[in-house]
Amino acid sequence: MSRIGRLPVTIPAGVTVEIAENNVVTVKGPKGTLVRELPAEMEIKQEGTEITVTRPNDLKRMKSLHGLTRTLINNMVIGVSQGYEKVLEVNGVGYRAAKSGNKLTLSLGYSHPVEMIDPEGIETVLEGQNKITVKGIDKEKVGQYAAEIRDKRRPEPYKGKGIKYADEVIRRKVGKTGKK
Repeated sequence: MSRIGRLPVTIPAGVTVEIAENNVVTVKGPKGTLVRELPAEMEIKQEGTEITVTRPNDLKRMKSLHGLTRTLINNMVIGVSQGYEKVLEVNGVGYRAAKSGNKLTLSLGYSHPVEMIDPEGIETVLEGQNKITVKGIDKEKVGQYAAEIRDKRRPEPYKGKGIKYADEVIRRKVGKTGKK
């Protein structure tokens, strides 16, 4: 049995979960509503404040979908109750971020400023000029948008300039040494 798939998903207070046909799961909470269609083969049952996911047989595909389905439901429940956030840091001389409305403007050493518009359901918050926090209720969208911001200027290994995640460790390299 899948160790993760077997675990029940506990529903916190203030969160409602509806399971329609074709395994369309709707999760409503204080932060918003998420709807997702999950694999039809999985059996999703709600018993009181717990949701259990069971698989029909032990085929490799069913085993892999079992844990995935449970984790997706859990991520939706956590998203509508607490939300998700990723923190990015802008490092480098002259590298900065600015925000106006829902537009994020990044100065990253290019000849032009890089402008990014927040996608729907995602919010970016600036702390100072070099700390960007991406917030939202959908884990997938938060991670994707944070990755897109980071891709505008990835951290380089010599000086560590660029945009990195706050918890990311950059493997540093030693630069060139002059001949004598």
